[in-house]
Amino acid sequence: MKLALAVQLPKPPKLQYQRADSFYSKTVANRAVEIIMGDRLQQKSVVERPYWVQRILDYVTVRQNTDGGYNFAQGVDSGAQDTYYALAIFNLLGSPAPNVDATVGWLRRFPADNIYAYFYVAEGLTLSGQHADEELVSRVLSLRRPNGGFGEVDVDVEAYSEFDATYRATEILRESGISMDPTPTVQWLLKYLNHDGGFGARGHSNLISTFHAVGSLYNLGHPVRELDRTLRFVRSCEKADGGFTSVPNANLSYLEEIHAGALILHMMGEQCANPEVTRKFVFGLQNSNGGFRRSVQLGISTFEDTYYALILLRILSTIHKAVEE
Repeated sequence: MKLALAVQLPKPPKLQYQRADSFYSKTVANRAVEIIMGDRLQQKSVVERPYWVQRILDYVTVRQNTDGGYNFAQGVDSGAQDTYYALAIFNLLGSPAPNVDATVGWLRRFPADNIYAYFYVAEGLTLSGQHADEELVSRVLSLRRPNGGFGEVDVDVEAYSEFDATYRATEILRESGISMDPTPTVQWLLKYLNHDGGFGARGHSNLISTFHAVGSLYNLGHPVRELDRTLRFVRSCEKADGGFTSVPNANLSYLEEIHAGALILHMMGEQCANPEVTRKFVFGLQNSNGGFRRSVQLGISTFEDTYYALILLRILSTIHKAVEE
């Protein structure tokens, strides 16, 4: 299933390996940003913007530092992660980022030294209409291990996901148009496909790890719509009253889990079972300062959670409808 877009998108460039069709034109994350509303929101005046949209823009704008970077906590030094999410939010809402030349300069000066920093710098530059340095992209490619993966799988229990580094690497390489043999990485990822259909090390599946694995496979051109067992696992994590949980039968839904579940379904050509209930749940996470929080119980707004919320609201057609109102 493809959503009706407000703007006709150019076809993605053809690389030396094939990839699956999807709602996104290039990678999982960054091309989602590219297609959100395009010129339509840019043509609207501040007065015409929906109030909830303007609140988000105000929330992010006042958290830009004088050096051009951003931090969701005001008065704190700029960080690569929040600078990327700030640029992504502006792009999602079709609003030009303020002082973008200063932001580009800050990103180019940032001392990136790991895959996560490479991701935030490279994708932030792309969102600013720039290209990452070839040296940065070469560093990412050099991180691929002989087994095909990027980073460590035996991560600490507190880590976000075993496949996060691989996901970010495939996003950067896909975005940069780098050709490589995807087979070793695809085979390595599929080794962690568990009996329940989810992905995870040591036979333990969760939705975030499954999202990073499926997103990586998607970026590498693997036909993710054929992963029937994985679709069943994702559905088992979907709550009857809207949202998703990290594992089946858990109680609380967190925004990153809803984001993961909804994006996996879209990569597979599916949709949420209860989109309207999920949409209302996501809208209920917007705080008075305009940003979004992680859950009903956790009240602080962050750029990351605001980005997740906007991606979800786009998937659930809310931004599209808001622009037409």
